[in-house]
Amino acid sequence: MNYTLLLRGALVIARKDIRIYYRKAPVYIFGLLLPAFLFFAFFVGRKLDVSSYFPGFLAMSLFFTSSSVGPIIVPWEKQAGTFERLLSMPVTVTTIILGDMLAGALFGLFISGIVGVVGVLLLGLTVTNILLLVVLFLLGNACFAALGELLSSTGGRIPSNVMMLSSLVRFPLVFISGIFISLSDMNGISLTVAHFSPLAYLVDGMKDAMGQGSVFHWSADILGLLLFTALFVYASRRILRRNLMKGL
Repeated sequence: MNYTLLLRGALVIARKDIRIYYRKAPVYIFGLLLPAFLFFAFFVGRKLDVSSYFPGFLAMSLFFTSSSVGPIIVPWEKQAGTFERLLSMPVTVTTIILGDMLAGALFGLFISGIVGVVGVLLLGLTVTNILLLVVLFLLGNACFAALGELLSSTGGRIPSNVMMLSSLVRFPLVFISGIFISLSDMNGISLTVAHFSPLAYLVDGMKDAMGQGSVFHWSADILGLLLFTALFVYASRRILRRNLMKGL
């Protein structure tokens, strides 16, 4: 495999995605407005310590923003007939997936980075492990951009159907991942289920990086995000290739 061509192709596709899809309304509705509404709905009228919940809400912001671009790309291009045209060029399915992931990850990194910096400054939070936080930001954005690409590859040609599927997957993950109820307060089935959520590892790792304690070791958080990223990329490749074979 020529990795130089792979990287170059992925960068070209990411630039195309940024130019076209960053302007789409669903990206802002599902990537920015929904997590903001969830945040305010949880805190309005309740005397809660925002700083203790901030790592979870920062992880939720990253989760929604990085996974909001991918779900609209493939169905939108299939509907417009440009997806097959793209494959007729010297690119592979892997190149397309990596390019779409890069576009989603950059969007998530930019928005969640702003949320993180503003939140830390306003709340006066202390980051006890800046290196861990940076690694989690990079891995989290890659992981959830890959999840967005997987949702995009499974949802057919109608963008609205894919966005509904995306919400059906993302909302349960939010409520089982330690954002509203800390993982340390979970036990039994709820904690077992949390182990199968990639978002739980990001939330746990961010709490560790901000000195608020964690349930898993930081190495387990990183390993969990890496494994889920690999799983999402692998599944996206298999599904897209299978769908292309059916279309031949």
